[in-house]
Amino acid sequence: MDRKKVELLSPAGDLERLKVTLLYGADAVYIGGEKYNLRANANNFSLDEIKEGCSFAHKLGKRVHLTLNIVFHNEDMDGVEDYIRKVVDCGIDAFIVSDPFLISYIKKNYPNVEVHLSTQNSTSNYKAIEYFEEEGVDRVVLARELSKKEIKEIVDKVHCDIEVFIHGAMCTCFSGRCALSNYVTNRDANRGGCAQVCRFSFSNPSHPDFTMALKDLNMAIYIKDLIEIGVSSFKVEGRMRSLYYLATVIGTYREIIDAYYDNSLEEDKIKECLKRLERVSNRENSTHYFMKEADYTDQYFSGRSEVSNQDYLGQVISYQDGYLKMYERNYFEVGNKVCLFTPSGDREEFLVEELFDEDMNRVDVARHPDKIYYIKHDFSFPVVEYSMLMIVDK
Repeated sequence: MDRKKVELLSPAGDLERLKVTLLYGADAVYIGGEKYNLRANANNFSLDEIKEGCSFAHKLGKRVHLTLNIVFHNEDMDGVEDYIRKVVDCGIDAFIVSDPFLISYIKKNYPNVEVHLSTQNSTSNYKAIEYFEEEGVDRVVLARELSKKEIKEIVDKVHCDIEVFIHGAMCTCFSGRCALSNYVTNRDANRGGCAQVCRFSFSNPSHPDFTMALKDLNMAIYIKDLIEIGVSSFKVEGRMRSLYYLATVIGTYREIIDAYYDNSLEEDKIKECLKRLERVSNRENSTHYFMKEADYTDQYFSGRSEVSNQDYLGQVISYQDGYLKMYERNYFEVGNKVCLFTPSGDREEFLVEELFDEDMNRVDVARHPDKIYYIKHDFSFPVVEYSMLMIVDK
């Protein structure tokens, strides 16, 4: 199979996240509509928003994938065919599915739209993929529990695109096939209602703070290996994550991927990118199954803490005549060292020397989230909307 440049695939829980992640370097996004997807608690997309999102992506030469990956029960079949027709009319490029009926239905009725087999199918071997290829599947999203050797053997033996997760939260149960949420809270994880019971703390006399959660996935150091194996698409988890998190993670992986292709991916670059990825996360991370059998070091058992990230200071609205206009998100003050980064990858660290409120009164502190502030500073590169500001040193 001819290999093209690997795709960077980002989550997008709403229209603003869709736009930001595409601007920060994603080649495609995956989204959920108001029905049939596994993130029922996300904002999700109305039909009008799907249409607008597809239009925005296509103008950039990028793609939108829609999740239809719940475990379907009889009542879920009511209206699904009509819904598929409507979202195809909105411009969707691919469906992510797990139900066999949807594969055949979409391929028969909408042959120009791709069908991707969801990781919910827990596909772990090349024989299963050969079967789904015969059914018309264009891409398979592999189970997350596979090693480098297993992924390579699959890529070498099949003809469809192969997609793997490279970053984000991991399911404790096999690629999302979880009954814990349903059992404990009566919210079905396989129909979009996961309560993340694996992250609960359970108490008993011998284990007062027991959890079974996995650490997050972070494959930054193995991007080169995955590209050279022949993986077609790198998937980031996190449709409910913040704009700052998504911009940082997508922008960082864009930098790693591009550095690989222009032969500039050196060890120092990887270390710098790892620092960014670890700083933006509020959980520890691991490469899990890629190089070894996952063990207790890849999991939290007790003493887990998730500290809210306070690095994100604000989002740029505009930059004109040396004044940076921004929405503030976290406290900062004159004298702080900060870093501005843009969708195109430009970065600059500087000291906040002049700060003004929305009425252009000089102030020493920005202490009101969602308020507008201005910073006076001259940048050496274009500063555009959706550039972001983070703290470096207080």
